Amino acid sequence: MRLFVSDGVPGCLPVLAAAGRARGRAEVLISTVGPEDCVVPFLTRPKVPVLQLDSGNYLFSTSAICRYFFLLSGWEQDDLTNQWLEWEATELQPALSAALYYLVVQGKKGEDVLGSVRRALTHIDHSLSRQNCPFLAGETESLADIVLWGALYPLLQDPAYLPEELSALHSWFQTLSTQEPCQRAAETVLKQQGVLALRPYLQKQPQPSPAEGRAVTNEPEEEELATLSEEEIAMAVTAWEKGLESLPPLRPQQNPVLPVAGERNVLITSALPYVNNVPHLGNIIGCVLSADVFARYSRLRQWNTLYLCGTDEYGTATETKALEEGLTPQEICDKYHIIHADIYRWFNISFDIFGRTTTPQQTKITQDIFQQLLKRGFVLQDTVEQLRCEHCARFLADRFVEGVCPFCGYEEARGDQCDKCGKLINAVELKKPQCKVCRSCPVVQSSQHLFLDLPKLEKRLEEWLGRTLPGSDWTPNAQFITRSWLRDGLKPRCITRDLKWGTPVPLEGFEDKVFYVWFDATIGYLSITANYTDQWERWWKNPEQGQDSAFSWTDLLLKNNSELLNNLGNFINRAGMFVSKFFGGYVPEMVLTPDDQRLLAHVTLELQHYHQLLEKVRIRDALRSILTISRHGNQYIQVNEPWKRIKGSEADRQRAGTVTGLAVNIAALLSVMLQPYMPTVSATIQAQLQLPPPACSILLTNFLCTLPAGHQIGTVSPLFQKLENDQIESLRQRFGGGQAKTSPKPAVVETVTTAKPQQIQALMDEVTKQGNIVRELKAQKADKNEVAAEVAKLLDLKKQLAVAEGKPPEAPKGKKKK
Repeated sequence: MRLFVSDGVPGCLPVLAAAGRARGRAEVLISTVGPEDCVVPFLTRPKVPVLQLDSGNYLFSTSAICRYFFLLSGWEQDDLTNQWLEWEATELQPALSAALYYLVVQGKKGEDVLGSVRRALTHIDHSLSRQNCPFLAGETESLADIVLWGALYPLLQDPAYLPEELSALHSWFQTLSTQEPCQRAAETVLKQQGVLALRPYLQKQPQPSPAEGRAVTNEPEEEELATLSEEEIAMAVTAWEKGLESLPPLRPQQNPVLPVAGERNVLITSALPYVNNVPHLGNIIGCVLSADVFARYSRLRQWNTLYLCGTDEYGTATETKALEEGLTPQEICDKYHIIHADIYRWFNISFDIFGRTTTPQQTKITQDIFQQLLKRGFVLQDTVEQLRCEHCARFLADRFVEGVCPFCGYEEARGDQCDKCGKLINAVELKKPQCKVCRSCPVVQSSQHLFLDLPKLEKRLEEWLGRTLPGSDWTPNAQFITRSWLRDGLKPRCITRDLKWGTPVPLEGFEDKVFYVWFDATIGYLSITANYTDQWERWWKNPEQGQDSAFSWTDLLLKNNSELLNNLGNFINRAGMFVSKFFGGYVPEMVLTPDDQRLLAHVTLELQHYHQLLEKVRIRDALRSILTISRHGNQYIQVNEPWKRIKGSEADRQRAGTVTGLAVNIAALLSVMLQPYMPTVSATIQAQLQLPPPACSILLTNFLCTLPAGHQIGTVSPLFQKLENDQIESLRQRFGGGQAKTSPKPAVVETVTTAKPQQIQALMDEVTKQGNIVRELKAQKADKNEVAAEVAKLLDLKKQLAVAEGKPPEAPKGKKKK
């Protein structure tokens, strides 16, 4: 067989990826031809890709060629895959062709491009979420996945056109994009030019008509409702009618929380935040938010749940901070641990314990694990060449050395990495190295260290991964990185360092060394649990253990105003206000029609979907189920118009009562579903509705009538306020961490004139960091005013640095007069 492909022709992407699947099943000769070459003699126009079969016949549609390769690899056709292929040809391709044409040929950006294809992308995301499977046709990859991936790759390779809210689509796309056949196909067709490689091809295509690009609107699109069986509707009605009687008794609170045989025991941890700085909003989102959501959800399910975290306190970063502030490392840890604990408490993070790693338990458990490894032959000794500062009389950790990068010549490279070229560096490779503390030139000396013999664990790790990964919830990225490490072969890893601040090494000849923080910090999870309960091993030696959030300030404004205010807040407020205004604050009698019963079933289905997603810790996806139920509720109110019916006949007034009663019960359900995500808002809704306490603490998989007729609600008021751009900027300044730093006043500059080396280094680090911010903004073609503001900060920092070093500040650069 011979496969003809051409650079820059999008249809070649899925074909090459499918050909990679068939490797070893048949010999395929791949030939690159020009897009104008007539490969198929009986076609009137040039066409690629083309597959010439051994029989001499030709296949020249992308789907047909891909199908042929999949059949060779043993794939069995199924109806769902064929349906996806039909949809790709009739719906996706016209929309995608328009989007690519607008982007590449006409140079349009943003929503002008995405608007054409958003509906199609939402459909894919919705389908993946609904079936709760990683691939379009089920648990395993199919022909549909390769064809749709190849069609979408030129556009979605740019994250700007892969909307963050479509998380199921995002996960699916990343899974396929990291596979070797797909990576090779992308390299072959796009030649590292990205979507611009398609320009010659697209320029020859007809301009899409306006009808091909659908109108863009801020209103949520009406979602397709699932088809319900009579049995599903009947079950939903039965559960609804049982109401509060369905709720089990509340679990008695344990102290301490310990595993219970026969129950679902859930141990939750967050990445331990490092103690050397004040945490900001990014730390909350990237470190503890997802775990807190899952912990709250687990408690709503009445699972036996323990959620722990704490500050990671050993290592050179603590020593560096201690030098900057003139404190001891222990004093730094004590100071910032309190700050961390206060901030997480202010954010209402529901830790059962927030501990720390500088404890006797940490030393005891770390040393015990080391002794076990040593006894079993998993520890090696070897000599390491390191830089030693004779003036400071100590070996220098990576963060205490800087010099000239051996790769790019950058003069401010650190002892572990160059910030300019990004390459990892061994400190002894630096040219002109300097001790960051005293600025003297260190010397290379040998030092004995201990290594974890990872190659001895490689086979056992492979076997464990073989049992664990199939059917697991590991992210595609985690699986890919793990596999790449194993593919390259594990190597011994140093676990000791020549430092004072750390867990002491309990071995003769190593009394002046501590454990490397990467070895020590992970044990912090165990020691924090041990400080919580002396029965900590019941959690950590239990053989049964198991998606993160992203954030942008612009997204906050859009999501607050559209999803929280206009969708969720609007529905809950209207439902409660109707009870107060039309029925004196008492939930009215409800006589359900068949349409109402179907709504119960739809809400139940979405609630169950919410549970399925959160049980797999798909936190962002589950949040969409809340918004979907709220949209159902808004649409239900809008269609039935209770504000009009309440003025009509007796039948109309009864109908208004039913709609209002059902709507306020949906609001009550949403308040509980919202509890893991927004506990304060959830409590506010529940107080307004005076939701019975048992209904606030347990969330079943069925939608119950928790506010029966005659239930009195409280005072209802709006939950959310509209955010304006100036408010977002104010929030950014308050909670944006490093983004919110202001330039020091001139008086501060004067004090830096006689600055210590570490103070100069701190300024140099600030200049480097700010320079990176400016470069990133320019690369992203950000707003000119935003770039100018960041450039001004950079210039001001450079002036401060020049004064601190005793140099005259550089004159401002400007255009020369002609």
